[in-house]
Amino acid sequence: MTEPNPKADLLRYLQDARGALLWKLEELSEYDVRRPLTPTGTNLLGLVKHVAGVELGYFGDTFGRPYFVEEPPPSWWYTEDAEPNADMWATADESREQIAGLYRAAWEHSNRTIETLALDATGQVPWWPEERREVTLHHILVRVIADTQRHAGHADIVRELIDGSVGLTKRTDTMPEGDQDWWENHRRRLERVAREADDS
Repeated sequence: MTEPNPKADLLRYLQDARGALLWKLEELSEYDVRRPLTPTGTNLLGLVKHVAGVELGYFGDTFGRPYFVEEPPPSWWYTEDAEPNADMWATADESREQIAGLYRAAWEHSNRTIETLALDATGQVPWWPEERREVTLHHILVRVIADTQRHAGHADIVRELIDGSVGLTKRTDTMPEGDQDWWENHRRRLERVAREADDS
């Protein structure tokens, strides 16, 4: 029999998404990790920067455990007078190592909060409307997992657009076997079906 451990289950799914996001940065140039590949500017390093801020805010400030205590927060932090979307892209002065390092530090900070508090522990989300600010750790864990997995999906698509790399993790691509010709034929078939559906 396996004893249920909801906190461990939630943390495992969060860590899977964290790891998936970071490995999407591997073996790419500085240009490619910053390159905006959607009309709204979605880019790999910006996604990592954003989720670092999400974790530090939700698992830090929400539960009275702020990360930025001994040093001032970055200019893009929610308490600062940042331009819109400042957490969704990296400036030329913000290195990949800095942002990935901040994300790993966020994991450690978040994990300490998760390990220290019970799932029904309550906190206050400072940037939410007052009438719904009070939350539980369980609620925040589910919210951050959903947000991180969503952005990991964005990263999957952006990375595929950059160099064709696909997959769930570094070691598991979860894709059907097929060479480049197979995939080109598959894509042409989908295009044909889409046009047929549109004409009917």
